Amino acid sequence: MPSTEHSIASGPYTAVVTARGGALRELQHNGRDLVVGFGPDGRVPDYRGVICVPWPNRLADGRYAYAGTDYQAPVNEPERGSALHGLATEQIWAVREAAEDRVVLVCTIGAGPHYPSDLKVSVSYSLGPGGLRSTVSAVNAGSASAPYGVCPHPYLVAGPGMLDEWTLEVPAREFLDVTPDRLLPIGMKTVEEGGFDFRSPRRLGPVRIDHAFTGITRDAAGLARVRVKDPAGTGVELEWGAEWPWVQIHTADKPVGPDRLGLAVEPMTCPPDAFNSGADLLHLKPGETHSASWTIRALA
Repeated sequence: MPSTEHSIASGPYTAVVTARGGALRELQHNGRDLVVGFGPDGRVPDYRGVICVPWPNRLADGRYAYAGTDYQAPVNEPERGSALHGLATEQIWAVREAAEDRVVLVCTIGAGPHYPSDLKVSVSYSLGPGGLRSTVSAVNAGSASAPYGVCPHPYLVAGPGMLDEWTLEVPAREFLDVTPDRLLPIGMKTVEEGGFDFRSPRRLGPVRIDHAFTGITRDAAGLARVRVKDPAGTGVELEWGAEWPWVQIHTADKPVGPDRLGLAVEPMTCPPDAFNSGADLLHLKPGETHSASWTIRALA
């Protein structure tokens, strides 16, 4: 039986990637966790480290219309009536390439009642001195155009302290307000209006966040970074490029079970429910490819 676990290493970095959802299961720097991990068996808890494709976040009622045809995706978040995180999180991805410091996984999303076309998706994970560099690519392998969005779903760990004690930096000036019951989009607000202004680093405290941010400040190379730091002096950074105009931040609040274990930082090509709103939605023509990359690295 083929292995569903793939360990890679380079210098002080080690990682474990699982075929379940194409997910990053572990990432460590000198033995210190940089993400919230999970076990080698069973379902991936809380979508940790999965690749959310062909849409990120929520699709209201799992319904959308595209090119004159109605589609119905499985509603996998029944308490909010949404299709959450796309169609690939429950798949077992296949290994296309494996080396000591790199692994590439692939999956296929087929055309049908959920989606208009065949989509072939790959994700690469590569370790080096600069941390874990990842790239997700998708090619429309079918004969019809298709809507497309994507995001990774890691939960970052700054250090040994509680999340409330961590310092957060998010270079965004706006966020998408959502309904309190279903977390579906309402409209844009400034980060000052929402109490989510982390453009200068500040302590998280008890604030609860589960929102998509945009209006992102980037450097000359088009890169943006979210940083979290622990009072002990350790930290972690997620860096992403201009391919991702949005980033979802979630403080991992749970009404029952382990609470606030890490900070979800999810670069997104489009906001929640984009298949219905059309906001920043990509349209892949037959044969067209889209790729986007991100990096997770330790901060001393």
